[in-house]
Amino acid sequence: MTYELLLTLTLPFLGTVLGSASVFFLKGQLNPTVQRSLLGFAAGVMVAASVWSLIIPAMEQSEHLGKLAFMPALVGLWLGFLFLLILDRVIPHLHANGDCPNGVCKVTDKSDRSKMLFFAVALHNLPEGMAVGVAVAGWLSGEVIISSAAALALAVGIAIQNIPEGAIISLPMRSNGLSQKKAFAYGTASGIIEPIGTVLTIVLAGLFVPILPYLLAFSAGAMLYVVVEELIPEMSAGEHASIGTIFFAVGFSLMMVLDIALG
Repeated sequence: MTYELLLTLTLPFLGTVLGSASVFFLKGQLNPTVQRSLLGFAAGVMVAASVWSLIIPAMEQSEHLGKLAFMPALVGLWLGFLFLLILDRVIPHLHANGDCPNGVCKVTDKSDRSKMLFFAVALHNLPEGMAVGVAVAGWLSGEVIISSAAALALAVGIAIQNIPEGAIISLPMRSNGLSQKKAFAYGTASGIIEPIGTVLTIVLAGLFVPILPYLLAFSAGAMLYVVVEELIPEMSAGEHASIGTIFFAVGFSLMMVLDIALG
């Protein structure tokens, strides 16, 4: 159990580290086809995990509410959506392709753009860390029907998504003149908030077990927002966009099978 727990807690951060390490063996950006495949697979895993590992357990733990058993999941889901929506509006956000989706952040200096990407990725790692933390808390508490395999599969999906995120931090910084080691350090640092958010969420969830259904659904809402706002547009951009869709189906199917077969 200790090994599984440690692996689940560290995998998302290790995905960021792996992506950041691309600065040592890549001269340019990640191959677009590879990036779309990774993002599509991660999106599929995260959507499936949101349903089977977060939303359904949230409703199952609320069965005592009878016909209103959906209410904690509904409230938590919307809180997660709104939380990410507000963050995206308050803090200027850059996608991997360098565009400002809201048309409000006009960045011409490459170093400023790299800094904004760093903070944007770091910011969006927080709800992902929280999602893993809530899943692990539900698994450890025994109060929610979440298996160790489901929590681990969720962590794997987020880790895969973090690979291109780490790369889009370190590679541009390297091209802007930073050394390989410094660019790698910045990319790695962008993911450090994830394990911190995971551990803090586990501690808080342990203190407030009654609100676990809300926390589970909150994490699901936050992850679904990231999938729709970030992953799907980027996996569908450019030529051969269908590769992202195919890997979305692969990721969704794999997570569905793992959660049911190993749960």
